Amino acid sequence: MTPRLILVAQVGGAFGVRGDVKITAYTADAKTLLKFKTLTREDGSPGLTLLSGRPSKAGLVVKTKEISTPEQADAMRGLKLFVPREVLPPADEDEFYLADLIGIQARNPEGAVIGKVISVQNFGADDLLEIKPADGSPSWWLPFTREAAPEVNIAERWLSVVRPAEIEGDKD
Repeated sequence: MTPRLILVAQVGGAFGVRGDVKITAYTADAKTLLKFKTLTREDGSPGLTLLSGRPSKAGLVVKTKEISTPEQADAMRGLKLFVPREVLPPADEDEFYLADLIGIQARNPEGAVIGKVISVQNFGADDLLEIKPADGSPSWWLPFTREAAPEVNIAERWLSVVRPAEIEGDKD
């Protein structure tokens, strides 16, 4: 079974003339990336091996095993970097990783399964859940808010869903 990978960073390009690399971190603390050491590509193949690093405005400036020139660093610009889900620390009680929502059941307020979460996206305003209905109809987006998803049960792999029209009281 292929391990589930979690996006943790993206290469921003060269920093200086010695092959240092700017990395944008998607972790709460950018320095956490240094603990992972090896970051993979989306397909699970090797990405970058972090040898050392220091904080920067957007994340880290790092030295890597694979990059020794600014040209090599710029060629990697935009590369998304991942870690296997199992290397992340366990979430605290009543917390979870957004990636843990993918694949869980979406249930209506009465508890009936209406679909499953197939992706979690953020297009700049807030997190959105993409729900694929159980009846095979096209997927739809739900804002990931307390009103629209009032209950999340990661252990049992489901969340309750109140569609926005229902929130406003219009059931049509």
